[in-house]
Amino acid sequence: MAGSKSNPPRARKRVEVDNNTLKRAKDGSAFTKCGACGKDVPVGLIDMHSCSLDSKIRMSLAASAIPKDEGKRKKEKKVKYSSKPKRPPTAFFLFMDDFRKTFKSANPDCKSVSFVAKEGGEKWKSMTDEEKKPYVDRAAELKVEYGNSIGKQSAVAASGKEEEKEEAADEE
Repeated sequence: MAGSKSNPPRARKRVEVDNNTLKRAKDGSAFTKCGACGKDVPVGLIDMHSCSLDSKIRMSLAASAIPKDEGKRKKEKKVKYSSKPKRPPTAFFLFMDDFRKTFKSANPDCKSVSFVAKEGGEKWKSMTDEEKKPYVDRAAELKVEYGNSIGKQSAVAASGKEEEKEEAADEE
């Protein structure tokens, strides 16, 4: 990771320290208070301390601060129609309905759902297109019926919205 082109290493600021003596405040502490801003600053770094820089940072942070209410907005829930028809099953699921019945009658002691599903999947893969054709045709019929019922549903919903708009216009 070190030395990658996307994140080159940063140059670090080095502080020259006289190894013979450590700088200390009058009370012996390694920190002292800045006279201008009143912050505790390490004595060794007091000459690098800039009060104006701190105030600029505070001002920019205050300007970019976002109140909690504005930052997160709740998403509106989608309106669900309870009378919406269920999506039609695919050809594979129609096949699995028949396969489960035959498999259960042949193997009444097998209770594992995953085993039945694996066996059904293997049989579906091994079937030819001609063997799959009745399931594919039935799935296509159900899909057409679903499309028709959705079309009716959307027409009813659209007319309901128009009626609501008319009622609101009448009230005004």
